[in-house]
Amino acid sequence: MWKICRSSISGLLVLASTPAFAQRDGAPAASYPARPLRIIVPQSPGASTDLTARLVARALSEAWKQPVVVDNRPGAGTIIGTELVTRAAPDGHTLLVVASGITVNPSMHKRMPYDTGRDLAPISQLTRFSNLLAAHPGFPAKTLQDLLALAKAKPGTINYASAGLASGTHMSMELLKAMTGIDLVHIPYTGGGPAVTAAIGGQVQLNIGTTVGVLPHVRSGKLRAIAVTTAARSPAAPDVPTFAESGVAGYDHGPWNGLFAPAKTPPAILAKIHTEVARALQAPDVRKVFANEGVEAVASAPEAFAALVRTELATWAKVVKAAGIKAE
Repeated sequence: MWKICRSSISGLLVLASTPAFAQRDGAPAASYPARPLRIIVPQSPGASTDLTARLVARALSEAWKQPVVVDNRPGAGTIIGTELVTRAAPDGHTLLVVASGITVNPSMHKRMPYDTGRDLAPISQLTRFSNLLAAHPGFPAKTLQDLLALAKAKPGTINYASAGLASGTHMSMELLKAMTGIDLVHIPYTGGGPAVTAAIGGQVQLNIGTTVGVLPHVRSGKLRAIAVTTAARSPAAPDVPTFAESGVAGYDHGPWNGLFAPAKTPPAILAKIHTEVARALQAPDVRKVFANEGVEAVASAPEAFAALVRTELATWAKVVKAAGIKAE
């Protein structure tokens, strides 16, 4: 079964980052936090992961009366920033907010400086959102079924733009290819903006991007929506069908942001962080900010989030192997 199970929705990754275990007495939750916190975001400022981290940082700072600093450490497809967290002291003062691509990396790289399943403690999936497949207005296929029929009749002749190799948008299409057996040509760009511009300009036939990033161009008539990747329709685009509704039964891919801590962080501290983050994600103002970006706020239990991570690690290992994707 290729379906990706979900806990609640997309996410933040939170990890502690100091070289040694700072509180050798067991880091009691009663005294936590004992000093300012750092949330490492292994991506550039301005991305949805960064937005999520800053909303969480603000909520934790207000709740605990401690400064919470967001530290952007982009590079190597989130590996550089994530490694910092895995090496941090497991005392809850260094956290990680990361995108779902963290579950793709182990299948893309022969050597990783950490073990995603062993060296991180999942706290909560924070958010989830849809990707939207759209076409240039001149492309003949108007529905996903039209596209599948055309791709099967003319394999290897249809191309699509994504935000980059192994990005969430790229993996949405690789999952579609794995489930349907079609052959599409991937044209990776250096982000969602250049990819959607290429589709508008006719340099590529299709574009797969975040719903919030693609929808304005659909509404202006510069692109034509085909389907969204999540099992349920996107609240931001309720008139656009899902891949599953369009004939690919069981398809469900929603990129997410999640929160992690170093693996040996005491359970009581993880529980305290989860409680506060869950409260923050339920706040009407926070949910409104996310909704305006086409993002669903989630506050899954640590166990549910850990199960999601395990499932996606296994799923992407199959997809990456089948597609022969390799890191550049």
